[in-house]
Amino acid sequence: MTIAHAQEMAAQVTQVAVEQEVQMHWIQKAFHDGGWPMYIIAFVGLLTFAIIIERFMSLSKLQLDKDDVIDKVLGMVLRGDLRGAITFCDSKPAPLTNTLKAGLVQAANKRPDEEVQVAMDGSALKETPRLEGWTAFLAVFGNVATLIGLLGTIVGLITSFGAVSDADPAKKAELLSKGIAEALNCTAFGLLVAIPAIIFYGYFQLRVGRAINEMTEGSMNLMNTVVSNRDKLKY
Repeated sequence: MTIAHAQEMAAQVTQVAVEQEVQMHWIQKAFHDGGWPMYIIAFVGLLTFAIIIERFMSLSKLQLDKDDVIDKVLGMVLRGDLRGAITFCDSKPAPLTNTLKAGLVQAANKRPDEEVQVAMDGSALKETPRLEGWTAFLAVFGNVATLIGLLGTIVGLITSFGAVSDADPAKKAELLSKGIAEALNCTAFGLLVAIPAIIFYGYFQLRVGRAINEMTEGSMNLMNTVVSNRDKLKY
């Protein structure tokens, strides 16, 4: 490598570093120019991304292979092995297995079919809030971030027009354009928080809905199997 080539590479690295510094400075300046609403939006953004991470972690732990679980539980019930089915559900704690276990326990206690179904329905209702968690707040935070961004824009415009009213006529256009640009930073930052909040709200709602459907399907299949094989069930 020649000295000239090394100097050229060093110059390129320096130029990239300068560009990154200028870009970061622009972001910091935009945040500062937005005023006090930017700090509220930033706080809402932190809460939003904390909920997104928490929901991903929680739903990943609660996710099971529905077909595999139902097949194994129903297979044990068909053999009359209620103890094995309950033990299997205990080994994989999740909303689906907890719902199936509630019905299996009632069947093991020789309770009527109605009580078996009621037990599973009650367990499903109990597990639903666990699945939903703080998901609903993503929609709330998405709307709040948008509204606070709009509020910041309006406040900024009021301040900007108030400033140019007493300014020199030659500088009014410059001050007005600068003030409007600064005010719109709030709207942009609010949307930056609101868009992922609403997208992930829809995504988590879809996953929760699927999990609830799995509990409903599993309880119906188990109920039908228990009713058809009452004479073989033993604990």
